[in-house]
Parts: sequence; C-alpha cells; structure tokens
Amino acid sequence: MDIIQAIIIGLVQGLTEFLPVSSSAHLVFIQHLLGLTDSSIAFDVLLHVGTLVAVVVYFFKDICLMIYAFFLSLKDLFTGKFMKGVKEEPYKKLAWLVIIATIPVGVVGLLFNDAVTALFTGITIPAFFLLITGVLLYVSQRMNTGKIDESNIGLKESIIMGCGQAIAVMPGLSRSGTTIAAGLFSGLDKEFAAKFSFILSIPAILGAAVVQLKDLPAMDANIGAYIAGFIVAAISGYLAIKFLLKIIQEKSLDVFAYYCWIVGIIVLIGSLALGW
Repeated sequence: MDIIQAIIIGLVQGLTEFLPVSSSAHLVFIQHLLGLTDSSIAFDVLLHVGTLVAVVVYFFKDICLMIYAFFLSLKDLFTGKFMKGVKEEPYKKLAWLVIIATIPVGVVGLLFNDAVTALFTGITIPAFFLLITGVLLYVSQRMNTGKIDESNIGLKESIIMGCGQAIAVMPGLSRSGTTIAAGLFSGLDKEFAAKFSFILSIPAILGAAVVQLKDLPAMDANIGAYIAGFIVAAISGYLAIKFLLKIIQEKSLDVFAYYCWIVGIIVLIGSLALGW
C-alpha cells in the first residue's frame, strides 16, 4: 500500500464511519477498486483510532461530563442516591445508558466475530446490506415521532439503539445509519438520535481496535502511509460528524437513503452481471 492509497482509504473510512452509508461496504468496495486484496491489521487499527479521535474531539465536553458523572454515580451507590441521581441528572443517565447499549455489540463481537469477518470477502453481500441501510433510513424518518431527547430517553430506547449497533456488524449495514434509524423508530428527536449514535460509537470503535491488537504484527516500512491514513481518517471523520448534524438539523436523511440504493444497485449489477 502506497501513501496515495492510504490517504484514499483513510478518507473513505473517516467519512463513511459517521455518515450513514456504511464504512464496511465502502472499504470493501474501495479496496476492491484499488486492487488491495489483504488489508493490514496495523492500518485497520490506526484507521479505527483515527475515527475514535474524531468523535472524542467533537464531543469532548460531553464525554468529560459523562465520565465525571459516571464516577459520581458510583459514589452514589454507597449513599443510596444512585437511582435518584440517574433519574434527575442527564449525564449520569446518559453514561449508564451508553454502557448498557454497548453490551449487545460486545456480545455479538465476542461470539460471532469470525462468522461476520468471513462475509467481508466479496462485494455482493455488502452491496445487498447497503440497500437495507437505505430502507432503514427512509422508513424510520417517516415513522418517527421525535418526542424523546436527553431529558426523557429511557432504558428501552437505549437498548433498541444498542441492538441496532449490534446488527450493524454485518458488512454493508451502516453503524451510524442503523443506530440512528433505531433511535428514530423509538421516537427519538433526530438530532439527539445522531448524537447518541456518535457517542455510542466510542466504546464500539475502541473495542474493535482492541480486538485487532491481539493480531497486530510489527509495524512495517509503510509507517508513513499508515500515519497519513490515520490523520486523514481523523480529520474527515470530524468533518463528517459536523456535516451530518447540520444535515439532520436542516433537512432529512433521504439523500443518504438514495445514495445507498444507487451505490448498492450499481455494485450488485457489477458483481453479478459483470463479474467485478
């Protein structure tokens, strides 16, 4: 992998990790186009860390408040004020809801990692699930009531979004798209659904990077290309978060649904009819 290829893949990873168009599908597609048959584990880890940096920087204040609130809630366990604190203080509640919502993807990752990884060998399955991502985005907006935000989100809504994130380990199912759609189906306000989805991605992305570390080889001569990919992934990921939140505030997610359908159909036709 040369530095240009690393920059392209880093850009794709950063943009599609947070835009609801499936990073897994696009990474499979772009690597196929670039003729890269084997992805370096070290590079994959750096890309994950790059997108992790992006979301942490963007939501730094919220994350710090959540961490502080989490430790305060642990203290509440010894004073009998735990439930009262979680009910009355939004950041205490949000911290615990994120932890609980992360459990489903952790279970799926531990039990079915090898089976899911095997699905990434071709482009047909990611293309099919990209079509499903488009359907989820399109339908969820039309069934959304938008009455739930950080003040009244409960355990049910967070578990539904957590299950959406767990299902999104399938190649082509957008993690952000599926979790946002799950939030919209649950009645979450669009902007808060996106915010909760992004924060929920932090333990998921960190967990994916940690799992890959066990197979991490020594860094090779491509270190310059790897660093370039990492930087591009971090910057483009930050911009993708900012862009999506602006789109959600001002418009709808339909454009991403249409995009998923168009790309999915093109790749399916290319794969099945033209032998890509």
